[in-house]
Amino acid sequence: MKLTFLVPVLLIVISIVPSPTSAHFFPNISSIPPSLIPNATIWDAFNKFAGCQKGVKADGLSKLKKYFQLFGYINNSYDNFSDDFDEYLESAVRNYQLNFNLNATGELDAPTLKHIVMPRCGNADIVNGTSTMRSGNPSNTYSANSTIHAVAHYSFFPDRPRWPRGRNQLTYAFQPENQLSDAVRGVFSRAFERWSEVTPLTFTETTSFSRADLRIGFFSGDHGDGEPFDGVLGTLAHAFAPPVGRFHLDGEENWVIDGDFMGSSPMSAIDLESVAVHEIGHLLGLGHSSVEDAIMYPTISSGTRKVELANDDVMGIQELYGSNPNYNGSDPTLTPRGERDMSGAPRFDCSLRCGVLLAVGLFSVLLFV
Repeated sequence: MKLTFLVPVLLIVISIVPSPTSAHFFPNISSIPPSLIPNATIWDAFNKFAGCQKGVKADGLSKLKKYFQLFGYINNSYDNFSDDFDEYLESAVRNYQLNFNLNATGELDAPTLKHIVMPRCGNADIVNGTSTMRSGNPSNTYSANSTIHAVAHYSFFPDRPRWPRGRNQLTYAFQPENQLSDAVRGVFSRAFERWSEVTPLTFTETTSFSRADLRIGFFSGDHGDGEPFDGVLGTLAHAFAPPVGRFHLDGEENWVIDGDFMGSSPMSAIDLESVAVHEIGHLLGLGHSSVEDAIMYPTISSGTRKVELANDDVMGIQELYGSNPNYNGSDPTLTPRGERDMSGAPRFDCSLRCGVLLAVGLFSVLLFV
């Protein structure tokens, strides 16, 4: 009886253990080999749908439907992946436009397609049919500083998971097989500091990967959590809500460490710290925001650096955890140190469905913790 139970469990564990990859890290954009710079992004083919609207049939629209389903804009039960622009696709386009503050026509116009083809995070924008990106919350949200704007656009995972009260000291570790350099680890250390600066939370690196609260790894393709990575650009990373603490990045991206994009910027260069700061927000319980200046905005263009928390990010994270006693609402101290932060430019998207993340993540806790 015992043996019969253990065998399937072992098979499940083996089947979903992710395989780490050797990631592409570059000290600066000029060190990226031309051979690794693609001529087009993974979603650039969607640009041919400019002007498409309900009633049109166009080759490849089925792939666009799958894109929208991946990010929550089309229900998971939908399975009519034909090339017909039906009412479900029209509704998806309109909701996407609302979330990204675009003209909500339901038609695939140029501004909409420009957003769709951007690299993005893997977490969904719509969870269980409900979008939290476009509507401002009431002004009675928590804030350590009364000068922060009143309307909030941040969001949380379903049921607002967070790390337990009183657990302010969290540990993080890197997948040992990735063998990350001190320079790369330093990028993540700074990214964690962005959040500890405004909350009571502290983050300490540990060598015990299995016991760490937050576990970070670089993977490629299908890595066992139901949401495979897609190579250069497309989806960049995804993270699981508390208390799972898993943070996966696509090892095939061209990750730039120094954050200097003031010179030439290859279309495939992705600032590692920008993506890390965003995904850590998910690890702490934040969902996506419709505020373009916010770290938790879902998309980022290549050659962009965005590392400073916006007011919307601060309001959201402080509603979950409260404020750092030393934080007075002024500008973060981490940014004015000679860093170039293009925080007004488009951002990154996480492309994992939050529902899938929560389900798979909770299951992974039982198996790997």
